[in-house]
Formats: sequence, structure tokens, C-alpha cells
Amino acid sequence: MDFGEVVRRRRMVRHFADEPVDRAVLERIATTAQRAPSAGFSQGQRLVIVTDAELRRRIAVACGELEDTEDGFDPWISHSAALFIPCVSEAIYHARYREADKVGEDGSEIEWPVPYWWMDVGCTVMLILLASVDEGLAAGFAGAETDGYLEIRTLLGIPNDFSPVGVIPVGWPLPDKRSPSLKRGWVPKPEFARWDRW
Repeated sequence: MDFGEVVRRRRMVRHFADEPVDRAVLERIATTAQRAPSAGFSQGQRLVIVTDAELRRRIAVACGELEDTEDGFDPWISHSAALFIPCVSEAIYHARYREADKVGEDGSEIEWPVPYWWMDVGCTVMLILLASVDEGLAAGFAGAETDGYLEIRTLLGIPNDFSPVGVIPVGWPLPDKRSPSLKRGWVPKPEFARWDRW
């Protein structure tokens, strides 16, 4: 599929057929996601890919799927074929920037003007979303409350130095209820992209 078409087709889908996706397809999505940039090639991003139906159901509960269905949405997390849980380790970035080729003249780690680990895992998320569309599938994104993230960490055995940043349901799309937020429309292009100066 043409890259422009992949980008145009990408949207947050909230209804999936409860049908499996071939593991090789999920592995290709993961391989694409690994190509995300990382500051200093720190590579602090990791994925947990969940296909087990009971685990998907428990993660869906942790993400508030029951409340979503009360609001008229379909059970979109538990019914997807797979859940991609992207995680990132701030500690890996700090360790990388204490290595000889990255320390300052005084031998100290840089001051981080931006916590680039969040930026990099965001790129990982976007690659999963786009790679899913490129495979003929669809994807969404679900967050959780603090307790939900703790539950996900426990369910999946995620180490303490890695932070899960959300849950990405991936699967075969079905017609879904669109977010009411879409009524806001796109920000006008001249407001979004400015040239040479603000």
C-alpha cells in the first residue's frame, strides 16, 4: 500500500472481529515498530504482544472497557486479535547517556531538555498503528487509570524499570461508533504548519 494511503486510512478503530491474525503478520508489525528512532540509539522501547483471550479480557477490564461499553462502544479491546503494549525504560536512556561517547566534557550525563524516551515510544506507537493498516488490519489506542496500568504491569510481568504507555488493539475492523470528538474537525493547515517563523 502507498505510504500516503496508509496515513490517510489510519484512524482509531473501536470495533474488531473476534478473529485471530496470523502470528507472522503480528511479527511483521513488531519488526516495523522496532525501527522507531531512539535518542543515542538507546533502544529503550519494548513490546508485549498479547493474543491469549483471557489476558486480553483482563487487560480490557484494566483499561475500562466495561465503562466504554456502557457509553455505547463495542468491546473493542477484548475482541481484538492482539494487544500491543508498548513500554519504555527511562533508565536505559540514562545509562546510554552515561557512556563515554555521550557524556559531557565534565564526564556527566546531559541535562535532558525533553524526556526523549516518551518521544521515542510515541514513534513506536505510531509505527504500530501504521504497520497495522499496511497489513490490511486496523488499530486503536487505549489508556488506563493509574491502577489499570499497575494491573497491566502485574498481569504481564513488566519489570519496574519499564513503563507501559497504553494498549493498542489490533485486528480485523468492523463498523464502529466514531468518537464524538471528531466533530471538532481538523485544525486549519495554516494554523497547524507555519513557515520560517511562528
